[in-house]
Amino acid sequence: MAVLLNIPVLSMLLLLFTTSIPKAQSTVVDVVAKYGAKADEKTDLSTPLLNAWKEACASTTPSKIVIPKGTYRLSRASLDGPCKSAIELQVSGIIKAPADPSAFKDPNWVVFNHVDHLTISGGGVFDGQGAAVWGKNNCAKNKYCAALPINLRFNYVSNAIVQGITTKDSKQFHVNVLGCRNFTFQHFTVSAPENSINTDGIHIGRSNGVKVLDTNIKTGDDCVSLGDGSKNVIVERVTCGPGHGISVGSLGKFNDEEPVSGIFVRNCTLSNTMNGVRVKTWPDSHPGSATDMHFEDIILNNVGNPILIDQEYCPWNLCNLKVPSRIKLSNISFKKIRGTSSTQQAVRLVCSRGLPCDRVELADIDITYKGPGGPATSECTNVKPRTSGKQNPPACSSPAKRTGA
Repeated sequence: MAVLLNIPVLSMLLLLFTTSIPKAQSTVVDVVAKYGAKADEKTDLSTPLLNAWKEACASTTPSKIVIPKGTYRLSRASLDGPCKSAIELQVSGIIKAPADPSAFKDPNWVVFNHVDHLTISGGGVFDGQGAAVWGKNNCAKNKYCAALPINLRFNYVSNAIVQGITTKDSKQFHVNVLGCRNFTFQHFTVSAPENSINTDGIHIGRSNGVKVLDTNIKTGDDCVSLGDGSKNVIVERVTCGPGHGISVGSLGKFNDEEPVSGIFVRNCTLSNTMNGVRVKTWPDSHPGSATDMHFEDIILNNVGNPILIDQEYCPWNLCNLKVPSRIKLSNISFKKIRGTSSTQQAVRLVCSRGLPCDRVELADIDITYKGPGGPATSECTNVKPRTSGKQNPPACSSPAKRTGA
């Protein structure tokens, strides 16, 4: 005999059964309410933050550390994993570094080490207070630049997202990403003036699967710079300027650098930057390679050196231009790049005479220059690019010009 099922009754029984099962509760740790942090710009946030991190890191369920609105002083923080579950750091306040660089024994301010499943959110600001040191950053004559602290370091962090956060006025790089996997920056802001020396916005090295999306970067050096070992990196919908552009490199300065591959820079806008999109390697370099790099749908507003491959990169003339670069570049495309140049040489492809570039493509280029000397020009050295679509300026139309930097 068939049994009639009472669907509403069964649904109610199922709901009662599932709601009776205890659920793991996430841990919320407020640095002010629980650990006595004070937003008075005098009391050091370091101990309350580290105590909150230790509690959250030991939690077997996902946890959230809350830094409420207000302005805090933070001397230094090293937030180390591995942790037992996912962690979110919700920063709603402004966190300020010591202005005096002598307060730092090493180039670290806020560092995340060996963390899996990290989220940083909340709309807050990390303020490096770097204005006092930028005028002393004479990188050409001393190592002072390298000794200055970076606002945010991520070392061996995986499955992470940083969203809605601002890094401001770092003394050196704003963000350094090293050895990371599956890491996303979204709705991220970098804010520093044009005269802030050596303050790259986001520097990525030896990392796989990094995305920089919907981000606004204003700084005194590269907006995004990709060092050796950068693989499968997407830079998309980024506005850059002031700054030095979006760069791969410089490569080849050090021994045992890892290959670069899978770089995609798309749908970005650069305004009043020193350079546009570029790949740079040192002459007389250590051996290496960079391949599969693509720059597409880029808008330029008064940008210097809009399209640039420079295998004679030699800042401060501290290198040997007589020996060609040993970095092999291949499979590079520049497509749908349009706008205005602040320099006459709008396209400059200078490849190594020892290892000429392979498979370089120029497609739908439309860059105008209205300054002295006539229309925009295009130079190609040790490379024969494949061209298609509009070519303004005409591809490879000007003689090669060697420069020292």
